[in-house]
Amino acid sequence: MRRRCVSRHDVGTFHGFTRLMPGKRLGIVAIIAMMMAPLAVQGAARSQDAVRYRWTNVKVGAGGYAPNIVFSPAERGLAYLRTDMGGAYRWDGKERRWLPLQDGNATPSYMGIESIAPDPRNPDIVYMAAGMNARAPAAMLRSADRGRTWRTTPVPFAMGGNEDGRGFGERLAVDPNRTRRLFFGSRHDGLWRSDDAGATWVKLASFPVAGLGRPVSRKTHGGVAFVAIDANSGSAGAPSRRIWAGVADPGAEHLYRSDDGGETWAAVPGPSLLAAKGVIDRRGVLWVGYASGLGPSGIKTGAVWRYDPSGRGLDVTPPGWRDTGAEGAFLGVAVSPMLPGTVAVSTVDRYRHGDSLWVSRDDGGSWNDVGARSRRDVSQTPFLLHEGKGADFGHWISGLAIDPFDPGHVVYTTGATVYATHGLRGTGTIDWVPWTRGIEQTAIITLVSPTGGAPLISGFGDLAGFVHEDLDRSPRPTFVDPYMSNTNAIDYAGLAPNVIVRSGSLYLDRPRHASMGRSEDGGRTWTEIVLPPMGNPPRREDLNGDWPISVSADGKTMVVATPVPQVSQDGGRHWSVVRGLPGGVRAVADKLDPLVFYAVDVARGKLLVSRDAAISFAPVTGRNLPADLAPAGRQGREAQSSLLAAPDRTGTLWLQAGTRLFYSADGGTTFAAAGGGLEVELFGLGRNGVFAVGTRGGVRGVWRSIDRGRTWGRIDDDAHRWGGRYRVVSGDPRREGRVYLGTDGRGMFYGDPVEAR
Repeated sequence: MRRRCVSRHDVGTFHGFTRLMPGKRLGIVAIIAMMMAPLAVQGAARSQDAVRYRWTNVKVGAGGYAPNIVFSPAERGLAYLRTDMGGAYRWDGKERRWLPLQDGNATPSYMGIESIAPDPRNPDIVYMAAGMNARAPAAMLRSADRGRTWRTTPVPFAMGGNEDGRGFGERLAVDPNRTRRLFFGSRHDGLWRSDDAGATWVKLASFPVAGLGRPVSRKTHGGVAFVAIDANSGSAGAPSRRIWAGVADPGAEHLYRSDDGGETWAAVPGPSLLAAKGVIDRRGVLWVGYASGLGPSGIKTGAVWRYDPSGRGLDVTPPGWRDTGAEGAFLGVAVSPMLPGTVAVSTVDRYRHGDSLWVSRDDGGSWNDVGARSRRDVSQTPFLLHEGKGADFGHWISGLAIDPFDPGHVVYTTGATVYATHGLRGTGTIDWVPWTRGIEQTAIITLVSPTGGAPLISGFGDLAGFVHEDLDRSPRPTFVDPYMSNTNAIDYAGLAPNVIVRSGSLYLDRPRHASMGRSEDGGRTWTEIVLPPMGNPPRREDLNGDWPISVSADGKTMVVATPVPQVSQDGGRHWSVVRGLPGGVRAVADKLDPLVFYAVDVARGKLLVSRDAAISFAPVTGRNLPADLAPAGRQGREAQSSLLAAPDRTGTLWLQAGTRLFYSADGGTTFAAAGGGLEVELFGLGRNGVFAVGTRGGVRGVWRSIDRGRTWGRIDDDAHRWGGRYRVVSGDPRREGRVYLGTDGRGMFYGDPVEAR
């Protein structure tokens, strides 16, 4: 029996400020406020509608995991890249850059690409299987214009574009003889086929592995890991007869073959490992990379086999890999259509000796270790040096391809970049260069735009974070001493913006001495912040990155929201317990008054204020705030603060409680609710404006208000949705209208209003 799925079609188309004596503080702060007040009220009463914005990626130069890269066999210079949470890209040979293909997509799950398949005959047609995980929507995306527009077919089987096993594939295959026929190997529900170019799908009941079913926990399945179709087994217009399918579920058999177009299947002998990656060359020889686990981490061992058209298999694993402990597996497998017998394989999880790439030109009879004679030029993407060492061959290598029109052009993907060379045919040193122009695939945790210095300072997942002196150039890494793989919180001193503080977390397998740092030169160099042990028995609470750190307007006072909140007024040399501030509650500094901090006590439903540089906090009236402030207590170390102080006026606060925004101009004594009908998810402050991610009238997007939240104008558009995966938003205190937006997968953007002509 075949289960048929018929789905609907959706067309997807002030610096160096010293602390003031109490008797003088109000006068000088008032003078500063008077100087900046015109900036705050300029245009404050203007009504607004949608505003046209120009959006540009803040350049890093890739940065995230790209599970595979696929060249089109139909046109020279055409390639596609799939990522695990940032959508897909197409290489444009004329523009010499990668073009993002899903910036207009508003469905978060569809940014996790499970598989991609260009039509082998028509270069304009490409297909994608999209779905982030087993609990999220999944769909087949079909394009007849190289990914400029998409038709979307939701499917009933789950995908895992951001789950373990995303380096397998390709799961989606187009029959080169009848290109309207597609096969897809699902993770949980067996093998599927479409005979109408992906519009409808049927499950092949004849395939021996029906699937383990959708998982009930967060764990996933490998399922049908790849499908490879032998073009020699059919003719133009007639379906191919020979189809291979690899399986990555537990069981006795992991490779299957059909000689009648998928009507019947037979198991093919091989190693007792998961058949993870499979490609077929123009002679019909199948090359398979085997792995002991799903990966991309935790794979212990693997193998490489070749199978001739008759089905006879041969272990051709590189001996050099065995000689170094047989560690890790092979998730990169590529063949050259121009040079039969030429194959390349790459390793993953080979930690002791480092991952590498082997090339054979005699059908696996002998192998050459390319990694041993490789060097990498990362001068255009210096962010790759973020861990304080030279750029190595890479990690999480699962994407590997040989250009079908140039056997010397070889590319591979890592957990942070895409490397390419045009010199693989030589025998000397091989130079690799990041092939990343146009790719921005990172997860942004937090960001700030200070009142001086660099326009932007970011906190990334996996890459620590950067000081962005130039938004259009890849930044050099400076987040060291301490180095934290994730930066979870950043703050700056409003009157001394060269003072920056940050807190973060590190990979679990790395030793750490501190999880917070302080910089007095705008984030270029850092010193570790170490808190005294606390609790009973005493222990270091400052090593896990769970607690945000704040700094006063003059940069002298720092407050850490540990379970027993700590304050230092001498740059971190001495610490004392903060009175009146509950444990784990973030303190927010007034950006112009060095003595004032604010906080939200959600347990008691009170706004707290300190007027003695965070030595103590006490409740303030907070009239017109909701009685229940629990929604203002965002949870998790990566959560953005629900309370912000304006960068240009003392005593000016914004508070988000649930989806509502509240505004105070008197230090929290009274608040007014921001109207406009906007349900707010995230918000940030800039010069003369507030920015928010939210929904109004059923439209979710990015919004700006220049009248204290009374009205809102949408500033994104249907071509700039980025999967709706938003993490943080902030305005620029020095540039009116400028907004910064951090996404979960498509990097950071800066937006500027387009002047009307």
